[in-house]
Amino acid sequence: MTIRVVVADDQELVRSGFAMILDAQEDIEVVGEVGDGAAAAAAVRELRPDVALLDVRMPVLDGIEACRTISAGTSCRTVMLTTFDSDAYVYEALHAGASGFLLKDVRRDDLVHAVRVVAAGDSLLAPSVARRLIEEYTAATARPAAGALPAAGALPVQRLEVLTARERETLLHLGRGLSNAEIAAALVVSEHTVKSHVGHVLAKLGLRDRIQAVICAYETGLIAAGTGPGGGAGSRVSPSGE
Repeated sequence: MTIRVVVADDQELVRSGFAMILDAQEDIEVVGEVGDGAAAAAAVRELRPDVALLDVRMPVLDGIEACRTISAGTSCRTVMLTTFDSDAYVYEALHAGASGFLLKDVRRDDLVHAVRVVAAGDSLLAPSVARRLIEEYTAATARPAAGALPAAGALPVQRLEVLTARERETLLHLGRGLSNAEIAAALVVSEHTVKSHVGHVLAKLGLRDRIQAVICAYETGLIAAGTGPGGGAGSRVSPSGE
């Protein structure tokens, strides 16, 4: 099946470059190129693509607001592109409904991979972006008001009471960025069982994907500040979403 893509960036050379890379793939078709967020939202409504690549900073309507509009009104999945490796942008984009977040210096192969991963229903963060997002939650809890991320415990831990003990443990490992294979090894179960647990966690907590599970794990305080895999800082989100 061909993956239909809309590319939105206010810089024509950047927009055309991404479109050229994606159009060269046998399984991807760029159906629209636009230069601002409002045009992106309109193009998604009209052309019904599977994935929209959105620059964060665009005129008329910025990428994050365009993402929020697209996510609320369509089934199109979004990947945010930016030159700004900023925690605030990452957090805002994920809560706006983005399924992926890449820096514009992404390699050609990684861009194509990201579109395929997101189109398949998974989520993706560039490794550096994932690291910075996790570091935000594992840093000191005091934040400036503008663009701040909520501290651990911003969501009530009672939200997790719907989970079984094993599902709660699965969420803990998701929050630490473990892949399904790594979670299976930690829990001494099969990957099939882990996939089932992950599905139950997402469904019970009303989470869209694994990235939102990471956020939930930190916001509920399930993962305490300063901890990561093996008790150290520096968690990751599996690039493949598995």
